[in-house]
Amino acid sequence: MISSRINLIIRNFYKRPGQYCRLCSTVSQSQNEKDPASLFFDQHVQEFLVTLTRLDYQKVFAARKDGTPLKVPQFKFMTDEELQEALAQISTKARGRIQMPPVVKVRAQNEIISKDIGLQGLSEQNYVFTDISFGGTNRNRLIVVRETSGTLRHANSNERHRMNQIYFPIYGREVHIPRMFNNPYFSDLLDKEEFEFILNRACLQFEPDDPEFHRITKEVYSYVNKMGKFDCLRSTRHFGPLAFHLVWENDFQNLLIDVIKSKNIEEAGALIRLYHKIYPEAKSNRAELNDLDLVEAYVELDSGNYRHTLTSALAIYKQLQHEKEKMEEAILKAHGLSDSTDEKSET
Repeated sequence: MISSRINLIIRNFYKRPGQYCRLCSTVSQSQNEKDPASLFFDQHVQEFLVTLTRLDYQKVFAARKDGTPLKVPQFKFMTDEELQEALAQISTKARGRIQMPPVVKVRAQNEIISKDIGLQGLSEQNYVFTDISFGGTNRNRLIVVRETSGTLRHANSNERHRMNQIYFPIYGREVHIPRMFNNPYFSDLLDKEEFEFILNRACLQFEPDDPEFHRITKEVYSYVNKMGKFDCLRSTRHFGPLAFHLVWENDFQNLLIDVIKSKNIEEAGALIRLYHKIYPEAKSNRAELNDLDLVEAYVELDSGNYRHTLTSALAIYKQLQHEKEKMEEAILKAHGLSDSTDEKSET
């Protein structure tokens, strides 16, 4: 009696392996099941990502290697009001240039509509049916495939891409995946640090929910994070999605170290607040703290194996800030601009 019940329990256990296999890497699997779009488009998250992008006009408006002819620079005499108006226009234009590609979940694949065994073997090829009615978009257009087995299903990402490009071609987008996205060409581009070129081309070639787009962007982000080449994408429209992806995967510690070493503690605070937005259950989630205290709380409570490295980086930052304050105070005293507390006490 007891042995039969034990056998029944064991059979039920192996019938449902997915329920018990989440004991390993629970965070990563649960994150993959979520749709990041709702968090990515949150107003506060967008502000954090813009802060982390670190807007540099010299890089934003640098000449692009896309064949566009260069414009002759113009020089104008302006009043202060005209200068402020021109600077405001430049700022708005720069924000437009760093508009981030959306981060969304991968589109579901091969959803079966019906199965008709009576149609099995009637054809040696699959038939693709595309709705080309006016008013549809590439994203929501109905495209279905009748397989040789008689199964009717929605088209997968590759089939949708080809049909959309055939009936509604987009300039610069190819019907088939360019060879640059496959090895050895892809590895060569990564080694040459052509990250922005790869990501720009991927945005043109694929939709944001295409599995190929996710594969390419994740490989680029992983390479940039591993090699510490954050400056290659900083002040571009791809840095925000890079930072969001690293925080989403809880693998942003290298970026945090890079930000602290560059003495941008405001960006470090934005990065930790982004982490708290995605992981509200974190121990260091304290909204009332300033940027430096918030980073210290994260290092103390949530940094894990990176605690020693982050502690050292913070110590160096504090030492440099202390020396900077002493130097500024000495300069003010040398120019007679510093109030002496001793003189105040004597008066």
